[in-house]
Amino acid sequence: MSAGLAALLDDVAVLARAAAASIDDVAAGAGRASVKAVGVIVDDTAVTPRYVQGVSPQREIPMIRRIAIGSLRNKILFILPVVLVLSEFVDWLLTPILMVGGCYLCFEGAEKLWEAVGPHRHHHAAQAEADGSADEEELVKGAIRTDFILSAEIMVISLNEVDHEPIVARAVILIGVAILITTIVYGAVALIVKMDDVGLRLAKTGDGGVASFGRGLVRGMPVVLSVLSTVGIAAMLWVGGHILLVGLKDLGFEWLYHQVHHAEEEVHHALGAFGGVGGWLTNTFASAVLGIVVGAIITAVVLRFHGHGDAATQDH
Repeated sequence: MSAGLAALLDDVAVLARAAAASIDDVAAGAGRASVKAVGVIVDDTAVTPRYVQGVSPQREIPMIRRIAIGSLRNKILFILPVVLVLSEFVDWLLTPILMVGGCYLCFEGAEKLWEAVGPHRHHHAAQAEADGSADEEELVKGAIRTDFILSAEIMVISLNEVDHEPIVARAVILIGVAILITTIVYGAVALIVKMDDVGLRLAKTGDGGVASFGRGLVRGMPVVLSVLSTVGIAAMLWVGGHILLVGLKDLGFEWLYHQVHHAEEEVHHALGAFGGVGGWLTNTFASAVLGIVVGAIITAVVLRFHGHGDAATQDH
């Protein structure tokens, strides 16, 4: 009896060690995948705050919460099952699907750029001022749509890091990545958009340097949000262009990718100690230019058809 109990305990110990090793493997995989996706995480954090600009302070956190829930739903309920099935059976479809998302990001960035510098920018600004506050439902939906593309890239990048794992381990790792990244991104966004409220509280309740720091936060946060909005537009163009650049290479159209890579290497060697930064900036600039070109073409087509639709509506 005692021998049987000892054998059972040994089996339990072996299973416990195996489970612990599996948990360690999953944690390590999630960590590697999250690090690889850090560039898109930064882009996601920069893009989101512009959706709550002009919204009343009381609605900022509820909106961010809704966007975060939508983002997690995007990653776990929609993107995760699709990328797992595709990676298991038709992995060649991942690149074209990701490129469609890249085109959408290019369009989003180019459209926002056109709204900022186009001939109707004053009309849009006056209309926004007349409307008072933007429609919250539309803003949330727009943010979740944009997040879907960024989330898809995060999940595909993460999948590429753990594609050697069994499918169950891949699923668990990607769920962990989805929860971790969504928490980081939208926690940072909530902190960014509420910093002016923190500054106001410090200015009212503090004294001396603390109060001065609070007033500085209040004065500085509109500038920070404006800068982040601009960074968000640039990020959509850069990320979208980079998706297309790499996707073209993966599909066999390698000329453009090799040209950019050659320029990146030249800058890297020319700048010596600063070569890494210079090379990254070169690749980023080229990706952004491609994003602007593709986005401008799509925006022109959409505006043309939209214009015809408006004209037809006016005729009726």
